[in-house]
Amino acid sequence: MIIQSKKVWIAGQFIPAQIDVEKDKIVGIYDYGEKTVDKDYGENRIVPGFIDIHCHGAYSFDTNDAQPEGLLNWVKHIPGEGVTALYPTTITQSKEVLSEACENVANVLEKGDYEGAEIMGIHFEGPFLDMQYKGAQPPEHIRKPNVDEFKEFQKAARGHIKIMTMATEHDDDFKLTEYASQNGVMVSMGHSGATYEQAVMGVAHGAKSMTHVFNGMSPFHHRNPGLVGAAMRMRDVYGECICDGNHSNLNAVNDLFMAKGRDHMIMITDALMAKGCPIGSHHMFGGHEIEIYPDGSAHLIEGVKSLAGSTLHVNHGLKLLVEEALIPFDYALNSCTLNPARALGIDDRKGKICTGHDADLVVLDPNYDVVDTYCRGKLHVKDGDAK
Repeated sequence: MIIQSKKVWIAGQFIPAQIDVEKDKIVGIYDYGEKTVDKDYGENRIVPGFIDIHCHGAYSFDTNDAQPEGLLNWVKHIPGEGVTALYPTTITQSKEVLSEACENVANVLEKGDYEGAEIMGIHFEGPFLDMQYKGAQPPEHIRKPNVDEFKEFQKAARGHIKIMTMATEHDDDFKLTEYASQNGVMVSMGHSGATYEQAVMGVAHGAKSMTHVFNGMSPFHHRNPGLVGAAMRMRDVYGECICDGNHSNLNAVNDLFMAKGRDHMIMITDALMAKGCPIGSHHMFGGHEIEIYPDGSAHLIEGVKSLAGSTLHVNHGLKLLVEEALIPFDYALNSCTLNPARALGIDDRKGKICTGHDADLVVLDPNYDVVDTYCRGKLHVKDGDAK
């Protein structure tokens, strides 16, 4: 199959080109018009498939539900927003709930006969967090980092936990930070009250990223930079950002992206099971009830009504970054393609359009709406069916 467009994103620029796909791989890149094509997308842009490394669920399914049908439905339909790879994300809960959630993802991933976005592994958010900056994470299950307990979770996941959000300042002698980072897990500092100095030490012991910067972390002050200041200053450390315009003021988002540069920002949705559900609907998140507001944000019903995640679509986040936050296009696109691939060590087959890579492709119209998505060479139309 050969497709073409006058705007194909290759080597950090749009060029007129053809893409030759065989089975699940890109096998050739040719000059525009060189060969007979199966589909010509004209002026629509072809970009690499989006990778969401922090997403709890969608369509009434939450990763903690541990239901294979819900996970299968999620990955089948999420290419509708251009996502071709994702890391289902847990929320702090009991050991039993988290173990079952990990096992469910591992079962579906290893069976492999599902349609849609590729499950790359698990993002384990909590339970090793800070109480003050817990956000919507259930406080009754938050506890100190523990290597032996994490090993039990990783055993349930059969080694598929690839990212862990934790408050490294509570990790005695950085034992879990070191163990995880030295055993194939990207440690991301989040839901953390770390000082700037503690953040530096977290990185010194293996932490590689920071979870949803600005949210669930010690704030910036010019005499006490906190974890937000560390995210700005440590430019070779990855930083997630929920790019929905609700979790962070867009001027702050611009500050963050411009401080970090084009290579270390990662757009995430932090999307909940409420994605794809009506405004005003209520859902359970980590054992606590949340409500979806008209702007698409989710809030706890009890207490101070804290933000509890989003219903963001990645293509909408990309538009918001470029058109409203005024982030350079390559910075914005890298944040949902090449940067997460590099951070997780999957850039040998994901994150860019080149021969030998997976045929994960998104076709966007001028309004950033998804025209078509190809997941490992299969075309997924709007209802999620593969062709």
